[in-house]
Amino acid sequence: MQLLNLIKDKYNIISVVGMAKNSGKTVTLNELIEEALDDNVKLGITSIGRDGEKQDIVTFTEKPLIYIYEGTLIATAEEIFKVCEANLEILEITDFNTSMGRVVIARALSPGYVQIAGPCTNTEMKKVAEKMLEHGVDIAVVDGALDRISSASPSITQATILATGAVLSRDMNKVIEKTAHQTQLFNIEAIADEKVRGMAKEIVEDKKICVINDEYEIKELDIKTALNSGREIARALEENSRYVIISGSLVTRTLKDIVSSTRLFKKVTFIIKDSTRIFIDYRDWQYFQKIGVDLKVLEEVNILAVTINPYSPLGYYFSQVDFLNKMKKILNPLPVLDVMMNEGV
Repeated sequence: MQLLNLIKDKYNIISVVGMAKNSGKTVTLNELIEEALDDNVKLGITSIGRDGEKQDIVTFTEKPLIYIYEGTLIATAEEIFKVCEANLEILEITDFNTSMGRVVIARALSPGYVQIAGPCTNTEMKKVAEKMLEHGVDIAVVDGALDRISSASPSITQATILATGAVLSRDMNKVIEKTAHQTQLFNIEAIADEKVRGMAKEIVEDKKICVINDEYEIKELDIKTALNSGREIARALEENSRYVIISGSLVTRTLKDIVSSTRLFKKVTFIIKDSTRIFIDYRDWQYFQKIGVDLKVLEEVNILAVTINPYSPLGYYFSQVDFLNKMKKILNPLPVLDVMMNEGV
């Protein structure tokens, strides 16, 4: 199976995100570039963070380079634009500023290696992707560099590919467990009640934290963030409370403080914008599910596939076949691919 088959004629803005550095994200991106070339699909590429450099600036390990072909568009910062080896034609200099200059949209006039460093905010990233579409690309790809899982947010991209690998743990089963957990989070369902959905959307846009009761009455809490505010949220719950709307992130400590402070948590549904805002590990997630915590999102993440990298830069590796087969079994029916083996589901 080809990754492009999951995208072509279905989505025009997608992301490739890595669960950690060296999880195989850039290899996955390069595979998409090769498939697009073979299928005459014009790609545009940008990144949250920086990618394509020869050496990781944090871990000092060697990294796969990004190689593009004639006609491919990139959106990258001015300073990075200067070090790209491909011959590039500037199409637009945007007003979006980064620490390395304004974001430039350019077209490759020749094949070559490039580095990508795009906008810093979700809003700007979405606008840059849309600009590349206006410049004629078929698919805009957002590279989730520096493990910025937020690029999978439905507010930016229509679908995402998740890259995972041995770098997460020396224990293959733990890698599979962590990956399955992330896909579970991505698959959290959207709130079905359209009236509550509309109310919650306004609350999230206003960056508030509110409680909605069974008569659709809203109680606004006098707190700016859910971080370290679990007990205050718990005190705001009443017998007729039905929904807790949390803008921003939801972390383990917040939920633990709520469930340890009131039994009323079992009567409410917690709603957040999307699952890229959830920072709860596998064990705690299992605990919250067991005790009856109900969590919904406003926007579901559309995960298309998982790619795997059985090699770690620390020198250890898994059996490619075993890793692929076990991951496929656990994540079924989600497609799983090892692009280096050119094999998947």
